[in-house]
Amino acid sequence: MFERYSEQARRVVFFARYEASNYGSKYIETEYLLLGLLRENRGLVKCLPDERDVESEIRAEIEKQITKGQRIPVSVEVPLSADCRKVLILAAESAERLGHRRVEPVHMLIGILRVESSLAAQILLARGLKPGEMSEQLAKGPSMQYRSGTAISAERTLDAFLAGLKSLKPEELISFFGENAEFIDASGKRWNREEMWREFETLFAPYAKRNASYVIEAILAETGTLVVAIVLWKNALLASEQRAWMHRMNFVLLPGAEDWEILLAQATPVVLAG
Repeated sequence: MFERYSEQARRVVFFARYEASNYGSKYIETEYLLLGLLRENRGLVKCLPDERDVESEIRAEIEKQITKGQRIPVSVEVPLSADCRKVLILAAESAERLGHRRVEPVHMLIGILRVESSLAAQILLARGLKPGEMSEQLAKGPSMQYRSGTAISAERTLDAFLAGLKSLKPEELISFFGENAEFIDASGKRWNREEMWREFETLFAPYAKRNASYVIEAILAETGTLVVAIVLWKNALLASEQRAWMHRMNFVLLPGAEDWEILLAQATPVVLAG
């Protein structure tokens, strides 16, 4: 279910599980998902009109309407409730409909609003939030106030490079790298831009295979002059290959003359169990 979820969105679910166990709930309900959203992305508070200390107010309102039980240990599994599953499905549908590659916290917020009978939706709807209006805002500009345009632009450049490994020629792909760029391969060897250019097809052959797939796991840093991203690569084992593999790539991007450029890319093997 969470393959397309961004790192932020996954942390929302983690925080929701923490909230549920803290309140002694046997299920992760929508109200705990809402608290997880407010923990992870305080920028979402800006959606709520005329609210100051909105997080504590919402928490107090939730506590009035639930029965607090004994805290559940973290070792005990706490599943998603039916309404919570609906929220996550609707969040993914919202991202798909808007043409967004990843599910972000704001899509989860829209998902909550669309499950109108849930406690979380009732709290938000009473504060004037409407799923239709939020979807319209997202359609006008995917970043809204929740993500910076800097990260969006750099991520698009990175995504274009990663996707291009399967179809573009080396002379087209090398242009994504800055003049002083370096690539550190999975064995730890460093390659400068000129060396990359000469050995491009060999260096990036594993990632160009049809059974190799990637996901941008996280944006670790984002400023006007720097973006650091983590990408996870994995392959589906084919009969012609001896074993499956996974690589994690760290990317550092800087703004170039026309667009963002890759300054550093480092591949690290991920040890697979068994």
